[in-house]
Order: sequence, then C-alpha cells, then structure tokens
Amino acid sequence: MHSLLMLLAGSTLFNLFLHVQSGSCINADSSGYITIKETSHAAKCCEEWTKPTCPVNGGSANKWTIGYWQSWATARPCDAWKVSDIDATKWTHINFAFALIDKTTYEVAQMAPTDVQQYMQLTDLKRHNPNLKVFISIGGWNAGGAVFSEMVSSTSRRSAFINSLKRFLRQYVFDGVDINWEYSVPEDYSCNQADSETYVEFLKELRAALGIKYGVTASLPVSFWHLQHFDVKNLAKHIDWFNMQKNWNSEATAAESVVQAHSNLTEIDQGLDLLWRNGIDPQKVVLGLGFYGSAFTLESLDCSKPGCRFLGSADEGRCTEQPGILSNSEIQDIITDNRMTPILVKEDAVKYIT
Repeated sequence: MHSLLMLLAGSTLFNLFLHVQSGSCINADSSGYITIKETSHAAKCCEEWTKPTCPVNGGSANKWTIGYWQSWATARPCDAWKVSDIDATKWTHINFAFALIDKTTYEVAQMAPTDVQQYMQLTDLKRHNPNLKVFISIGGWNAGGAVFSEMVSSTSRRSAFINSLKRFLRQYVFDGVDINWEYSVPEDYSCNQADSETYVEFLKELRAALGIKYGVTASLPVSFWHLQHFDVKNLAKHIDWFNMQKNWNSEATAAESVVQAHSNLTEIDQGLDLLWRNGIDPQKVVLGLGFYGSAFTLESLDCSKPGCRFLGSADEGRCTEQPGILSNSEIQDIITDNRMTPILVKEDAVKYIT
C-alpha cells in the first residue's frame, strides 16, 4: 500500500500563540465544518468582536514553556524517553500524562503500576530547576469522555474527585492539575448536553478547594467541531490558562476520509476565533505543537497529496507501535533512510511525504 505522512515539525511544547489574521463568521467550509448551532457556545458568531493583536515588539509568547511527558514512553522497544532524559532547565512547566479517574469511586487513579515511581521522579526534577512547576494531567484520549461526564454530574462525585486530588497533589508534590477531558457533550464521545454547565460547576469547586496554592489548567480542543460545546467564557473564570490541543481522528463527525493535516492554521484560526468572540484573554491561551505526525494508507497511487482519499491508518512505527502515528524521530529516520524531501503546504504550515 502507498502511504502518505503528514509532518508536524516541533516538539511536545506549548507556547503562547496569538494569531492576527482577520476573520469572519464560521459557516460551512471546505473542511466540512457545519453552520454554527444556536444552542452552542459559538452562537455569538455574527456579533461584532475584535480579534486580539500583538504589539510589534511585544507579546507574551515566551511566558510559558510547557511540555507533556508521556509516562508510557519509557516502555517503547526503542527510542524510549525516560524522566532522566528531560532537561529540566528548558521548561517552566511539565505535565505528567496521564492519571485517570476511577470509574467506581471517581477518585484519581494511576494509569499503570509503575506510575507512582515516575510521579516522584518527575517532581524531583525541581531540584535541578527550582522555578519548574510539575502538574498532573488527568484524562487524555484513552480515558474517554464518559467518566468525566459521570464525575461532574453530581455534587458527591465532584467532591470525591476533588478530595482525592488534594491528597494526590500533596503526596506526590505536584504543583497543580491539568484537566484533559476529551470531550464534553458530543454523543460520539458518550457525553451529554448537561456537560457544559456541570463542567463549569466542577472547575469552580476545584478552584475553590485548591485555592492559589496549586495551579489549575484545562485542555481544550482547538477544532471548532468540539470546542463549540465548551462554555469557555465561564470556564476561563476558574483556570489559570487553557492548553489548546489540535486533535484529529477518523471517527470525528465532521471529518471526511481524506488526507489532511493533524493540525493546520485554518482550523486553528477558526477554533481560536471562538475564544476571541467570547472575550477570552489571549494571555490565558496556550497552543500546543505535537512532536509527531499522522500517517495514512492511501486509496489510490494516482492521488498522493493532501485532499486525497485514504483507506485507513498506515502501519505502526517500530518504536511507538501505534498505527497512524509516528514520532518525530521515526519521521526523521524515514526521511533520511529513503532520501526523501518533504513538501511544504505553506498556507497550512505543514509538510508531507509520500
């Protein structure tokens, strides 16, 4: 089978991002995104709003340098990534990815038995950089959205989670928590319409319980398709900043079976516009850059560029062992071994190889 790989240069690094192109109301576009629903939190679309701009010699893009460290990266058959490989002086914040929510007690739960040791190893990096803050990120793709929906749905469950989190943060010397719910509301992620309100209530209670001693951040999808269901205006009142993540999967309702970038500037701009319409302070918005790329098995050898149809995910990488996803090092090996030259799609700021 012929494969196409969309490349994302960069690292698992978050920096503040301010996009200053002019924009307009989102209706339907070439990516398949639908007209804004009046019941969504994007309903302000056609009201007047001003996109934020940066001064010529200013901005806050270097305020934070945030990395997500994947705990399972230590178990790779090659190119393993251990805590000892991290240069603590390069970061202001490191998020441990991930902890989970127990589906019975709704308390914080470890993802793997080895995680406890790794919690301590990661927070111990603060010895090398006293200014470093280490957060626990709870959720992620494999956690699913249903357990979050269930947890935030009642006062008693929210209380159980928050109390267990306070103990967890103290025990393992974390400096804060990143809530990584993927995603609220959409039926295709086993959630419900009440999530928008109960998520706000949850973060309000969490912020009150943790006070100013601990940091509180929340991860948001940058795609409009998912972001429209988040009450970002009220969520922003209870968090220090949003970590914006551009996620894509072939089951997304708005996605066609055509090759497209895992992230591109057009979708990012549309997603961020929803934040600006709701008056979110740009200094509370952090955009992530993934240290990996998406790989596809093409439907036809006659069409091998973005926009062509694909059959499914490409074969897994030798180190990451995940179909459809290749790490930056795996991508670089493919380019070097096959003497390939990536092709730049300038308007989307991505490259691809076939």
